[in-house]
Amino acid sequence: MSAGQRSDYPVVEHVERPVNPVFSLVSDQVRMPDGEVARRDFLHHVGAVAAVAVDADGSVLLIRQYRHPVGQAMWELPAGLTDVAGEAPVDTARRELAEEADLTARDWQLLAELHTTPGCSDERIRVYLARDVAPVPAHERFERTAEEAGLTTRWVPLADAVAMVTTGELTNATAVAGVLAAARSRENGWTGLRPA
Repeated sequence: MSAGQRSDYPVVEHVERPVNPVFSLVSDQVRMPDGEVARRDFLHHVGAVAAVAVDADGSVLLIRQYRHPVGQAMWELPAGLTDVAGEAPVDTARRELAEEADLTARDWQLLAELHTTPGCSDERIRVYLARDVAPVPAHERFERTAEEAGLTTRWVPLADAVAMVTTGELTNATAVAGVLAAARSRENGWTGLRPA
């Protein structure tokens, strides 16, 4: 039984077609509780992480990056795939924060976990709160390419980032969840979070 699969929905046939190192297409024949078998297709994804970097003034770092599937640049959080074998998710978040935002952070906590589109994908994203941030020294900065070469960054007061959600300026699901979770966590004095 695969992770997350319930015993009352057993998979009786599993076919997986790799597309690239990031995802594959899965077709499962699943026995329903009434005994009928139904085909369920979904995207198997390697997973990802994101970082909500908050500075001493209570602003959150957003990046603006072009996303081809939606044909536009979007405000997002620094994020990346968990596609490096043996790399802990929090270390992936550290690496992505450095590569995409030229930042390091000394304080890391797990802010939220998301299944972004559970009706069509098993993608799971861990969103980390990164505080006590500092710039990466200029000589150690990552050279960005492709879409990342044109990304821009902006520090936004957390309350303004929350407003960007309600006005529709911030629509990336991970960023929406991360910003709202960070705002709630700040209201609680940054307590009750899980360790990274």
